[in-house]
Amino acid sequence: MPVSKMKALENYIRKGGFFKAVVEDGSDIIFIVDFEGAVLYHNNSVHETLGYRARSLVGKKFFDYIIPSERDEFIKRFKHCLKRAYSEKIEFQFLCRDNTYRFLEFNAINLKNKEGIPALILDCRDITQRKRDAEELLRLQKAKDQFLANISHEIRTPINGIAGMASLLNLTPNAEERETYLSAIRHSAENLKVIINDILDLAAIDSGKLKFEKIAFNLNDILPSLISTFTYQAREKKIELSYSIDPSLNTFLLGDPVRLNQILINLISNAVKFTHHGSIKVRCSVSKSRGEKSWIAFEVCDTGIGIPSSKLNTIFESFSQADESVTRKYGGTGLGLTIVKQLVEMQRGSIYVSSQENIGSVFSVIIPYTLAKAKSFERKAGQKKLTSPFDLHNLKILLVEDNDINRLYAKSILKNWQCQADTAENGLIAIEKLKAQEYDVVLMDVQMPVMDGYETAKAIRLMPSPISTIPIIALSANATRSDAELCLAAGMNDYLAKPFTPEDLYSKLFHDLGIRPRHKHEKVAEPINGLTIDLHYLRSVSNDNAEFIRDIIETFIESLPTIIEQMKQALHNEDSLKAAQLAHQLKPSFTLLGVPELKKKAILIEEYGKSGKNLEVLAGLSQEFLSACKQIREQLIIELDKIN
Repeated sequence: MPVSKMKALENYIRKGGFFKAVVEDGSDIIFIVDFEGAVLYHNNSVHETLGYRARSLVGKKFFDYIIPSERDEFIKRFKHCLKRAYSEKIEFQFLCRDNTYRFLEFNAINLKNKEGIPALILDCRDITQRKRDAEELLRLQKAKDQFLANISHEIRTPINGIAGMASLLNLTPNAEERETYLSAIRHSAENLKVIINDILDLAAIDSGKLKFEKIAFNLNDILPSLISTFTYQAREKKIELSYSIDPSLNTFLLGDPVRLNQILINLISNAVKFTHHGSIKVRCSVSKSRGEKSWIAFEVCDTGIGIPSSKLNTIFESFSQADESVTRKYGGTGLGLTIVKQLVEMQRGSIYVSSQENIGSVFSVIIPYTLAKAKSFERKAGQKKLTSPFDLHNLKILLVEDNDINRLYAKSILKNWQCQADTAENGLIAIEKLKAQEYDVVLMDVQMPVMDGYETAKAIRLMPSPISTIPIIALSANATRSDAELCLAAGMNDYLAKPFTPEDLYSKLFHDLGIRPRHKHEKVAEPINGLTIDLHYLRSVSNDNAEFIRDIIETFIESLPTIIEQMKQALHNEDSLKAAQLAHQLKPSFTLLGVPELKKKAILIEEYGKSGKNLEVLAGLSQEFLSACKQIREQLIIELDKIN
């Protein structure tokens, strides 16, 4: 450092500039306290942090400002510092000028060691925010631990119920007992579905993957059916459940009706759960309007057990319920209100709650919606029912599903509707069935071995008409919007999330997509250009062994496409000898399969190919031969399904 700068620094230190900048005006609180606890000095930061004026604490007893509950322990630690040259990270709470306490932490330098002065320099830092953060983290961790304990119990309870009732069903109970057991299984499954949906929804919200639709809807369509789902529970508890919709809301709104439904279901479900007498009222009204935008208010009022005022600030937090005893008594994940709050706020809305213990609660939600450009309409009476304008037994459905239980569930629904339902365990089998048989719709699982739903849908769209135009509905347990978009991008027509109810499937098939029988479904092995299949010879040489016959046909079906491609390539390369060899390879198969016309053509191709003459005739003959081979293969796929 240059001499001039060194002198300037020495002057700065000598005149007290360094002391003033670092000690007097520094951000740390500096105390000098003698061994008896008397304050000898403090800097200006005491005023900024603790509220005391300059030098106002000098001569006061430092210990008198320590929070009484910790004073004795602090004095012990202070005295321990007297024996050491340096001590660090001593935490304490100090009384402020406004009679509150702040958390401080000091490092102490003992002046007795070097200066011979019986006093300590206490370099203090305000750690109040750090302590609050730590306490909040601990509180959230305890809440999360409690949530995990609750969720473990909540999940195990319905699983145990399902497993137990299923075991009882194996004991061949009478009809009344069987209905009781099945009802218990259904109830447990619904509880489990709610719990899992809560967890998945919260995960989607936290990851930012939750998307909102913007479609037209009318509250007169949503609310009546939603209320009806709680009618039975309310009637059982002898609670009056009612709703009202402002007449001005009999119009179309643009927004996400599914998420609105979810918000109201959570709020009404809570009201039913915590109300044991009296009433629950759901009200919809216009809070305010501005141009084409209206702020719609939804109120759920109950006369239930209410919420303690001390808990009103935490009921919307994740993993939280008003009291641990609430979880034990009423069940639930503690996620419902968290999800509601986030769904509301993600739509630029707000939610409020007012409550009094043993009197009731009012949850108020306000969400802005754009008014759709459509005329108001009067709601038509009646709800959609499972009725169809045509006979469902004429409908042919291909169910592609690898899971045995899911396949059984879906096929049982279709059987109850008297539909004709075929099944395939993966996409590869599905494609072969589509080639052999005509269907009106495909129900396609997404996650499958061998060939998944996405690949299968893409392959179907590349097949010749009418197969390529068949409607495909994706069935998947992945229920996010991005999953649905992947299905549509693969060529599927629509998407149905698992688990689904028979009503969900019915609505998707016949109301949303308008599926109708398109064809007369049974394909008959009619002669194609004079060609017929006669398996009499194959049956006779095998003593009518179905397994042997199936193996022969399957081998031919699997190997034929490769041979056809090889023959096409040979003709393209004008390799007549190779074409002759391939025709010779196929010739015995036509004897076994009883197609003498194709055997004759194979012999002709073999002769022309070996001679190397009349290549134009060979090419024309081979094209006819290959076309006929494809048609015979399709007939054989149909015959294969008939073999037991």
